[in-house]
Amino acid sequence: MWKTVIAVAAGSVLLAGCGSGSISSPSGATSANSASNVPSTQPSNPTGSLASAYKTTVWEDNFANDPAGPLSTSSSDWAEETGNGVAYGNAGWGNNEAEYYLPGNATVGGGTLNLHGHADSSVLNDTCGTSTPGNCMFSSAKVTSLKTVDLSQSGFLEIKAELPTGTGSWPALWLLPGPNPDLSSPPNVNNGQPTWPAGGEIDMVEWLGRYFAGQDSLVQSTLHLPSGTPSPTYTDSFEYQKATLSSPLSTSFHLYQLAWTPGQIEFAVDNQVIMTCTKSTMSCTPTVAGIPSFPASSIWPYGTTAKNYYVIMNLAIGGYLGAPNGDNTQVPANYDQTMQVAYVRYMTP
Repeated sequence: MWKTVIAVAAGSVLLAGCGSGSISSPSGATSANSASNVPSTQPSNPTGSLASAYKTTVWEDNFANDPAGPLSTSSSDWAEETGNGVAYGNAGWGNNEAEYYLPGNATVGGGTLNLHGHADSSVLNDTCGTSTPGNCMFSSAKVTSLKTVDLSQSGFLEIKAELPTGTGSWPALWLLPGPNPDLSSPPNVNNGQPTWPAGGEIDMVEWLGRYFAGQDSLVQSTLHLPSGTPSPTYTDSFEYQKATLSSPLSTSFHLYQLAWTPGQIEFAVDNQVIMTCTKSTMSCTPTVAGIPSFPASSIWPYGTTAKNYYVIMNLAIGGYLGAPNGDNTQVPANYDQTMQVAYVRYMTP
């Protein structure tokens, strides 16, 4: 999500019955902890082979318990990142994105956090995009957690969300290293920890409008590793896996999950693992045809050179992976979509 264009493979994992019913894991075990079509008022108790090992809640934000209103006054757990990336030396957020993030687009109401992206004439005088700079046409929302997760010890992160799949959408739930974002990123040190790409990137889930158009039950998870040498900066390398859900992302809430130990990271949806990445082999399974393995020079930063990671939830509009053909002029001029998040929860065994 940070600034790398990701190719999309033809293969994917099929997650059957991920709507309001139970699902079957690859081992045949059945989970009762399925996502519902409306946000629950409380996070569901962890169940199933993936989540059941985690008993202690380190922190969580159940937005149904927060007062309605702007996120800035409803919850103290999140910061709102604003702008078009120019302040970071990264216009268009490095991805030719067409949105300008404004704090007023992140609100709490109806039991969820709502990240609203829409056509917005108030940002027309600002520059968006990189390869084809032009006026910003849309505003949206991007929030970052003020609390972190610790990848040096085993943990579990779960986000219950409904993701928009309208033309031009690029919603994402992901993690970057550091206690919080700062204007030195990337690629400098953020409060003693390497930033992107040296500290890696974990994309729990993304929906890529450019490649997934018309497939509103398809998601992708990606692990990024730094490779090469630190001068002038590391190269970003990655492996990914897609999964097809049985109910649309934009009309049903799903559980997007990450489970880890110091030597392994698992990506899952509704308690079914879709990709496992392992430090000892420096690889992810299942493999995807056409995607090379991590280079031999790759480094595993998770819990080693970098310990703490913060959570990012954003709705990008357009860009290389959001716009049809990567062309922001093809995003509907009346774009109006919302990402809804019911809760975010971090647990340890």
